[in-house]
Amino acid sequence: MVFSLFKKKKKQGLHTIAFYNLENLFDTMHDPDTLDVDFTPKGFKKWTPKRYKRKILKLAKTISEIGLASTERPPALVGIAEVENETVIQDLINAGPLQDIDYGYVHYDSPDERGIDTGLLYHNDHFEVLHSEPIPLLVYNAEGVRDTTRDILYVHGKLNEELVHVFVNHWPSRRTGDVATDYKRVEAAKTIKLKMEQIEAQHPEPNFIIMGDFNDDPSSNSIQLLTDGTGLYNPMEKLGSPNRGSANYRRSWSLFDQIIVSHNFFNYEKGTHSFAHANIFDEHLLTEWKGKYKGTPFRTYAGRKYLGGYSDHFPVYIQLKYNS
Repeated sequence: MVFSLFKKKKKQGLHTIAFYNLENLFDTMHDPDTLDVDFTPKGFKKWTPKRYKRKILKLAKTISEIGLASTERPPALVGIAEVENETVIQDLINAGPLQDIDYGYVHYDSPDERGIDTGLLYHNDHFEVLHSEPIPLLVYNAEGVRDTTRDILYVHGKLNEELVHVFVNHWPSRRTGDVATDYKRVEAAKTIKLKMEQIEAQHPEPNFIIMGDFNDDPSSNSIQLLTDGTGLYNPMEKLGSPNRGSANYRRSWSLFDQIIVSHNFFNYEKGTHSFAHANIFDEHLLTEWKGKYKGTPFRTYAGRKYLGGYSDHFPVYIQLKYNS
């Protein structure tokens, strides 16, 4: 199911904006500053160069095809999560399916103890970076000790000459329970709202694109706080259902991966972009084909068992029509 304002396919002016949690995209080398020993050839996961290369090729092929059926071009922007470092991003955009696409990237090392970061891939033909920075997410436990989680990546740039402000997120997980960790994701929402206010003080009617793995559904407190009173629209609200989502845990679907945009994307003035539709890229190739997990994301590992799949998340995407 696609929520769409445009029914005609393959419109010339459509551009895809995507987000994809790449599920532990580590290289095979040990970094003494992070907890990556499991993802080494002799580690718990037995993460070998052959397995690494296979995953890189699978992810690259997936990214190259997101939204392709309706745009006939690769995504203009792709937010990514769970990447270890610049090396894996470079390997990704240099892999066969992406090597002929002129992708650049923005990445900063974050303080996450596991060493996983966010990043933004951008198509140089359609996007120009003007400024970027990591925004620290300052959350603390009951003892007042900081939880060293991922930064929020902020990128200001031109999408086909229209100024946009992009946030790429990977909010704190629910590993110790959703209620116990809810305050961390609420703090992330507050952090973005504060940055938005600062941007609005300098730029009239800014265009916001806020994407990520929020570890919360569209109806959760943190997402509602983010969108309440900010002029933001969350098209993902219309996509989730008990039978569909971007991730599946214990046979229950969630839509933690979302792309949220400002209402400015509903105007049709020349030189601007208009929201066209949103979708989950849950193509058959990315799913388990049989068994009790049929239809769920075909992941790389299940515990220590190597499955050889893509990711434990499906990509999500929106498409914007450029009004020329």
